[in-house]
Amino acid sequence: MSSKSERNDRKSGKKQAFASRSGGIRERSEKPAAKGFGGREETPRPARGADRGRADADNFLWGRHPVLAALANPARRGTGRLLATPERAAEIEAGDLAHGHRIETIDPQALTRMLPPGAVHQGLAFKVQPLEGVALDDLAEPAQGVIVMLDQLTDPQNVGAIFRSALAFGARGIIVQDRHAPALAGALAKAAVGATERLPHARVTNLSRALERLADLGWRAVGLDGAGEQTLEEALDSQPTVLVMGSEGDGIRRLVAEHCDVLAKIPMPGGFESLNVSNAAAVALYEAARAQRG
Repeated sequence: MSSKSERNDRKSGKKQAFASRSGGIRERSEKPAAKGFGGREETPRPARGADRGRADADNFLWGRHPVLAALANPARRGTGRLLATPERAAEIEAGDLAHGHRIETIDPQALTRMLPPGAVHQGLAFKVQPLEGVALDDLAEPAQGVIVMLDQLTDPQNVGAIFRSALAFGARGIIVQDRHAPALAGALAKAAVGATERLPHARVTNLSRALERLADLGWRAVGLDGAGEQTLEEALDSQPTVLVMGSEGDGIRRLVAEHCDVLAKIPMPGGFESLNVSNAAAVALYEAARAQRG
């Protein structure tokens, strides 16, 4: 495969200006950020110890499904530190689920203290290095099916839920921007219920250039935007499709939107035009899977 998948020299000539509003598709945020109308979000300074907790979350998987999926992932073979309570250790040994990893038995309270506050570990944790992902060309060739692209989604719960939905509806993989995506571990992996270990992902430097490369490979990009002129049903067809999801508030950024072939909306006849981005992704993936079939 080409090793130039993330270079993607910039092309010119696309001058269409699309709205970049989220149009009722929201990314869940645990704490609302302060921002002016149309301004940038002001991120509160983390409290002392918060950085350490974030780093710990980036290096740990916890919970039964995420850990067992990681143990079964050939890319993890021979790496990581597996921690289990006596009851879970017995379960893993009886089911031959360790896949060559040595089990370190640990007291439940001691395991809780090792993990970030609030981590529901179910007696299992796996200290790992983040998965590296695959090259864009490896994910995109041959051009068929559906790929999901996330434009600066940062909430781990939402991203994890999107991984779960993407795997459930048969997507090829997920594309994220290298500098603006959470690590595929911690709360994200917990929300994904093991999907991050089974669904390929690609990290790229520039999403617009990635869309150019995907277009060269035969993919059509459909961006979700509440201000889109077409509905998802109208916009989707059986062609290889990239579903582009934007972040809360700003939605898909302007340059990314300009590289989409069409912007489409989810019709909401109920009159309540506010849909969590992970729920919107699930709806879009269902519609895309249906369009692919026929």
